[in-house]
Amino acid sequence: MRNDISRRGFVAATAALAAGLQEPIGAIADPPRAPAKRQGTTAVLFQGDSITDSGRNRNATEANSAGALGSGYPLLVAAAVLAQRATSGLQFYNRGISGNKVPDLQQRWATDALDLKPDVLSILIGVNDFWHTLTHGYTGTVRDYEQQYTALLDDTRRALPQVRLIVLEPFVLRTGAVDARWFPEFDERRSAAARVASHARATFVPLQSVFDQKTRMAPPAYWAADGVHPTPAGHAVIAEHWRRAARL
Repeated sequence: MRNDISRRGFVAATAALAAGLQEPIGAIADPPRAPAKRQGTTAVLFQGDSITDSGRNRNATEANSAGALGSGYPLLVAAAVLAQRATSGLQFYNRGISGNKVPDLQQRWATDALDLKPDVLSILIGVNDFWHTLTHGYTGTVRDYEQQYTALLDDTRRALPQVRLIVLEPFVLRTGAVDARWFPEFDERRSAAARVASHARATFVPLQSVFDQKTRMAPPAYWAADGVHPTPAGHAVIAEHWRRAARL
């Protein structure tokens, strides 16, 4: 009996591997099409940069898949909510992409956001809009960030009038890559994000003050080792405050 089980397991694993090898690797330029939203369900979409991306499998498009959600706060939110609301019909999607700035969101918004027709749309964007001015020759200003972000959410409101928007404040901690060069401009971008959220009638989650309080309990690197990307503890903090804001 044990040999039969092992043989069946081996055959199943081999078939799964063969199927997986037929999938393109790292097909970022031509991502899979968004799946159709099931009727009678509530879709929650996470958007942003690497903090949201968290190593997700970009070739996976299905809802509520661990690989598609990545290893960060979107997975933590989805796991907790789905465990508590097993019959809710909630569908969680992650479309964050590492390195993105607001202009990058604009370029892919129709496919990666509007086509999914989310009921709840969560966005965390802004760190790279400043960081890349230091490291990648990006020339976007605070004003550019605010105007582009406002336009993005205006377009979203027109396309999806009933969508519930959640804007997470971009944040950094003073450790690792984050030094005196970041200030005061990064703080100005945080203020811009708050104004964008207010204009869009979005729920605003003030993550900077949340993490500033956390650094009284443990040093900044405990929450974000390089000052930007959260540790598991940092992602847990974001997930907790996201759920409070979303009331999920």
